[in-house]
Amino acid sequence: MESFEAGVLGTVYRNEENGYSVVTIQVGKRERTAVGAMPHLHPGEQALFEGEWVKHAKYGEQFKCTRCTPIAPTTLLGIERFLASGAIKGVGRKTAKDIVARFGEETLTVLTEHPERLQQIPGMGKKRWRQIAESFQAASAEREAMIFLQKYGIPAALAARIGKLYGDQAQAVVQNNPYRLCRDLEGVGFVTADRIAAAVGIAPDSEYRIAAAISYLLQDAASGSGHCFLHEDELLERAAYLLGLDASLPERMLRAMAIDREVVLTEADGKLQVWLPRYESAEREVAQRLVELAASAPSADRVDAGPGISRFERQENVTFSERQREAIRSAVEHGVLVITGGPGTGKTTIINCILRLLSREGKVSLCAPTGRAAKRMTEATGCEAKTIHRLLEYGGDEGAFARNASNPLETDCVIVDEASMIDLMLMRSLLRAIEPGTRLVIVGDSDQLPSVGAGNVLGDILASGVIPSVRLTEIFRQAESSRIVVNAHRVNRGEMPVWNEKGTDFFFERTGSAPETAEKIMALMTTRLPGFLRLRPEDRARRIQVLAPARKGESGVINLNALLQEALNPPAPRKPSLTWGDTVFRLGDKVIQIHNDYQMAWERETAAGWEEGQGVFNGDMGMVTKVDPEEHTLTVRFDEDRDVTYGSADLENLELAYALSVHKSQGSEFEAVVVPVFGGPPMLLTRNLLYTALTRARTLVVLVGQEATVRQMVANDYVLKRNTALEARLRRTAEILGQ
Repeated sequence: MESFEAGVLGTVYRNEENGYSVVTIQVGKRERTAVGAMPHLHPGEQALFEGEWVKHAKYGEQFKCTRCTPIAPTTLLGIERFLASGAIKGVGRKTAKDIVARFGEETLTVLTEHPERLQQIPGMGKKRWRQIAESFQAASAEREAMIFLQKYGIPAALAARIGKLYGDQAQAVVQNNPYRLCRDLEGVGFVTADRIAAAVGIAPDSEYRIAAAISYLLQDAASGSGHCFLHEDELLERAAYLLGLDASLPERMLRAMAIDREVVLTEADGKLQVWLPRYESAEREVAQRLVELAASAPSADRVDAGPGISRFERQENVTFSERQREAIRSAVEHGVLVITGGPGTGKTTIINCILRLLSREGKVSLCAPTGRAAKRMTEATGCEAKTIHRLLEYGGDEGAFARNASNPLETDCVIVDEASMIDLMLMRSLLRAIEPGTRLVIVGDSDQLPSVGAGNVLGDILASGVIPSVRLTEIFRQAESSRIVVNAHRVNRGEMPVWNEKGTDFFFERTGSAPETAEKIMALMTTRLPGFLRLRPEDRARRIQVLAPARKGESGVINLNALLQEALNPPAPRKPSLTWGDTVFRLGDKVIQIHNDYQMAWERETAAGWEEGQGVFNGDMGMVTKVDPEEHTLTVRFDEDRDVTYGSADLENLELAYALSVHKSQGSEFEAVVVPVFGGPPMLLTRNLLYTALTRARTLVVLVGQEATVRQMVANDYVLKRNTALEARLRRTAEILGQ
């Protein structure tokens, strides 16, 4: 690592979110460029730069700065330039010259310790000198915070975020309780906060530290494994290991946190359950609202289902099975109905019939968890379907929806598709917006992977037996010719799929090694499948999707994305790009949002003009439509034609999406799917993961790898049981309400 002092000439670019800057500096007699996360730097300042010189393909040699420590200007000219740079509100060139002329080398001391002396400057009123003093102190506090934080090994980008969030309180927060960072800043985990805490001298047995570890473990279990609670003994064991302390200390803290309602303790089957309050209250509310909604079934007298079903069959030239008819009748008769079944069982046709029947009597609203699922629902029904967030008129903060209990949806029926993806918190928000007396039809495939977020909503509702449900098992006649549909059901029953039949839509490509698997996938994606499907080169990434069980390894998501990007969207002289970490984002790249960002702004062009909104969510996929290297921004067009502009600070939320994990593909459908099946961790090689991958394909599936791996996945019916209590709560609530 190299370090040197240099004078600051100016700032070419600065991102206020993460401090990333491009500054021009004077190194000896040469004018050079430094890039990286830095404090505010102004012309005339000196700074100590630490990092390394790198060669940028477009901008030439730059100094990549890993740490930057400003040094207060010492010369009169330097002080004058600093004050006149725009850093201090109320100070222009003339005022800067007047201040330096009056106070000379004492100028910075006066501004810091005796700003009232500014009144000695001719024409300086009370209001103006106070504005100058406040601006100078604010700028100094932010800078001091960043310097202080970097001293403890906090990366500059994180230091900038901390300084921006806490302002002049940043040092106090970090010194007194750095574990607040886990709660207040997304992406800061316990390990990072703990490292900072150790650096500032927080004791290992600090109450802050123990409480933060308990909260972190509960939240990590929710976001990582979908658990709504942890059993006390497991939580204490994990906490003791994480903290390196005797288990008695976290046990005492747990009791104190329960008294303060920082956690909720419940008991079932003789075991104590520990919840974060938001998940415990959400489960109670979902159970209460579902049971009440089911009990308030609207009158079915006005809707004669029998003739309506027969009329639909004649008009659409279909014949429903008795189970399908039962599903349609039940949707008319009950306040809440769950319809579940695999591919080809007619769920979409049933939705169309229900829609036809009920729309004659009132308004029917269609929705799905993701933009892609909503788009498919729109195409299948001919009626507009919205994402659940859009239906509820999302407002920019987590859980902030304009549609809620006090402002419910103005509709007579809500039909929600792809319900296996709905997590506990989103289900609560949806139910809050549905008035008693409104029908709710929940449609999904309970054999697919569960939601990314906490909870097991669809599975628990079905297991409770409290809410009326219909399970479809018979494959619809038109789907019987598809090997994708037939094989998905075979896998779900624990049977090996049948492949490589003449004229089929399901293929298996054998390989002898992981590198060969990757090579064969590349050939399939670049030439073989585009030729087979008659695709234009620019449509390959849009219409063919690689779905990998694992992220790591030669046939994992990370490596395949790198290979596929180079093959499908290689660098070109007039193709701009931005780099974030090890990832290069190019114009035309296929990308996916990997975290919920409730504040992210989007805009969409409509017939009535430009519509604006907030919120981009985990799993949203799109294409990079614009890259501006000068402004360090790129624009992504997501589903529903939403355009989102990403600055450098936001790129950590994006990944390439030429290859996806199967989990990330939920709610999506692709024309063709390629699945590497060559070894991997047993916990990933499961039946429901393979089943979910197969059900994402519309016209073609190609498995690439070893037959033994496919056999292993089909045989492995292990499903991680999530810690939830919704099933029991539904039963208990129904008993209390006499349902």
